[in-house]
Order: sequence, then C-alpha cells, then structure tokens
Amino acid sequence: MTDNAKNPPAADGLILVLGATGKTGRRLVTRLRDQGRVVRAASRSGETRFDWYDRATWAPVLDGVTALYLVGPPEPGPIADFVDRAAAAGVRRFVVLSARGIEVFGDSFEPSMAEAERVVREAGVDWTVIRPNNFSQNFDEDIFADALREGRLALPVGDVPEPFIDVHDIAEVAAALLTEDGHTGRVYELSGPRALSFAEAVAELAQAWGRPMRFEHITADAYTAELTAAEVPAAPARALADVLAWLTEGHNATPTTGVRDVLGRDPRDFSEYAKTSAPSERPL
Repeated sequence: MTDNAKNPPAADGLILVLGATGKTGRRLVTRLRDQGRVVRAASRSGETRFDWYDRATWAPVLDGVTALYLVGPPEPGPIADFVDRAAAAGVRRFVVLSARGIEVFGDSFEPSMAEAERVVREAGVDWTVIRPNNFSQNFDEDIFADALREGRLALPVGDVPEPFIDVHDIAEVAAALLTEDGHTGRVYELSGPRALSFAEAVAELAQAWGRPMRFEHITADAYTAELTAAEVPAAPARALADVLAWLTEGHNATPTTGVRDVLGRDPRDFSEYAKTSAPSERPL
C-alpha cells in the first residue's frame, strides 16, 4: 500500500458534514452523495450522532475523515478543542459556514461563527470560509415561515435591499470547496444576483404562492417584544432583532461574485426560489 493510498487526498476521502439535518447541511450531503462521494452525515439527531457538548461523540465522527464541513455550535466554547482533535485525527480540509458581515458584528451577534473562523485560520490546516447573505429558504423553512403563514412579516429592516441566496447554491459551493483544490485560505462571500427589499421579497412570494401576505417595518424593540410574546427567550430575541436592524446600514446590500468565482455561473435568482418553493396542498 502506497503512502498516497494510506492518506488519500482530502477531495477523495471520507467527508464529514456537521449540521447534516440543517438547511445547508442536508442539501450538501445529498449533493456530495449524488457525486459519488463518501459522506458521514452528523448531527444531534441524524444518521450519525454528534453533539458539540458531548465529547464522547467526537472521536467516532472523526474516524477516517479527511475533509470537514464545519457548522459551529449555538454558543462558542468547544470549537478550538474540536478542530485540534480533528486535525490530529487526519482531517486536512475544513470548510467553515460563517455569515456575511461577520467581521463587523461577529463577536456581538454570531460569536460561534466568528470563533470558528479564527480557530481554523490558526490551526495550520487547509481552510476555506463561506459567508452567505440571508437565506431565501428562511421564508418557508425557518425564522420567517410562521409569520408568513399568518400573512404578515414584521421586521426591523426598513427598505434596505438584501441579495438573498438560495441554500442550494451554498451547498453546491461547499461541495466544490470540499472536493476541489485551489481554494485554500480563501473567504467567499455568497449572495444572490439581485438585491431586493424584504417588502419586495414578500410581494414576490405572495404572487408566486398565491397567498395574501404583506411586509411591515417595525422597530427592533417592537420586534423583540413580538418574539418574546411568542415564547422566544429574551436574549436570542434581542440578538436577532439587532442583527436585522444592523442590515439597515446596508453592509450586505451589494451582490457579490462568490458563487460565480467558485462555480463559474451566476447564482439562482430569488424569483426561481419563489416559484419552486410555492406550497401546494401542504401548509407553509
């Protein structure tokens, strides 16, 4: 057996996907497997159990892994230890999911993502960071879905536009970074091709989905109050309100070239997402 066979290139070995039941993770797993890659899908509730706060789960998920999609824990803390353990176990390529604007608001609003970036940069490993804009799928799968189900999305974001990105594009970019060479030490900001306000986005969705829905701008305090009334804990409610209010400064409003830089094509437009995500007989 040759040394190369003992230590296959990161692109050809076992790929570990953390957060494999999340919006980006589950699509990334599907894409990699469609390409014939060997993937270990790990999460607290999924094919392979992984818990950031249960260190007994670390060694089993890292065994034999050469490349890793790193989605950090809800709170910072164990990331540095995990990355050290992963590097010692033979993981040579790390692709980190971060967020656009992290260099400005990271330690205040997304400390786990900010820490993940710092840790991999200092770990002496092959790393790449992706920083996407707001996900298009937040409207039908996550934080905005319940509000839209009721017909009203109220946020402290004003009229500043956002180039929403389809999570399928994020997954495709991540797959390329995990399996292709030439991206070491790069940070890719990922956005959609067109910036539109939340009001314009809701209007497009209302037309595509055939539902009466409207957008309303409210203050960060009012949004926090609405979230806490819906039983969201006060601290994360305020943090989310502050992140959304921060968008009104326009830091993330300009579309980027990140998707094209990696994939050689333009990202999917929001209108495509709106049409393909339209609910039929199932609830929103």
